[in-house]
Parts: sequence; structure tokens; C-alpha cells
Amino acid sequence: MALKIIASQCTQCGACEFECPSEAIKFKGDAYVIDPNKCTECKEAFDTQQCVSVCPVPKTCVPA
Repeated sequence: MALKIIASQCTQCGACEFECPSEAIKFKGDAYVIDPNKCTECKEAFDTQQCVSVCPVPKTCVPA
């Protein structure tokens, strides 16, 4: 399972893109999106999802 970004809540700060260890987050068009084929939910690298931990808006990075 991958995470997704709720575009209407995203402030487009970019913090998640730089913290993603699998490089699954990119800015496309006018919003950040998570590539579900690359997202590992940080299971191999961290105890928590890095996009969730750095996002300034709660519940913006959520399970897809």
C-alpha cells in the first residue's frame, strides 16, 4: 500500500519531497503527488512515514 497527498490540504512547502527516501514524491502540474509504484511507506528505512512526520498540515499524507 502507498500513501497519497490530499491536494486541497497541501501547502506545497516541498518538505515531503526532500524527506522521501524512495524519491516517490514529485511536484507535477500544480500539486505534489506520490508515485504509488515507488512509495514503500518508509517501511524498510524508518519506523514512521517521513512525509507524514515533516508535513505541517495533519492528515495530508494518508493511506491511498
